[in-house]
Amino acid sequence: MALLERVSTLIRANLNDLVDRAEDPEKMIKQIILDMQNQLMQVKTQVAISIADLHVLEKKLADSEESRRQWMKRAEIAIDKADDALARAAVERSMSYQGLAENFRQQVEDQKAQVENLKTALLKLQQKLSEAQSKADVMVAQHRRSRAMGKANEAKNAMGDNSNAAAFDRMKSKVQHSEAAAEAAAELHADDLNDRFAAMEKEQEIDRLLQELKAKRNN
Repeated sequence: MALLERVSTLIRANLNDLVDRAEDPEKMIKQIILDMQNQLMQVKTQVAISIADLHVLEKKLADSEESRRQWMKRAEIAIDKADDALARAAVERSMSYQGLAENFRQQVEDQKAQVENLKTALLKLQQKLSEAQSKADVMVAQHRRSRAMGKANEAKNAMGDNSNAAAFDRMKSKVQHSEAAAEAAAELHADDLNDRFAAMEKEQEIDRLLQELKAKRNN
């Protein structure tokens, strides 16, 4: 997700390095904090949306499982009435809902993973924002002192005083970009090359379930 990529960049950013390299440190730190606050609001919104989507998928899963059970009960009733054709149709419908339930079950698992990824990103971004807010004044003040000392040494060197010339070496790290999460999505489509075999197996499964139901009803 683009949102998680942006959040990951903010989380991994070296605040001291960014401020140190900025022409205007105060403006830089304010912009960083503003960016984090904006991304924080977006992540919170996305977490709420993802949780809502999860509830919808869970409801669809429950409905599919209930429909499967209801159609199997109807198959039993049809067997009691000695209507094999109707029982067969009911079993087939039950199997259809079973496949649908399995699909929704996988989507529920994927959505749960997505929600957890977003919650983790939200927590880390909150921590990074808190760090930036608490260190803002200190980092800006340190940067000002460092630049003042650098200018003082440059002035000494310009006057020929090289005895105590200080070299300020700053370690610069690149802001890294990383993937924070990747949505997993299951591909639950039938293999076209096996359609004929799938149909045959389906018919066999229906026959087996009908026989089981008949055996249960005759006992």
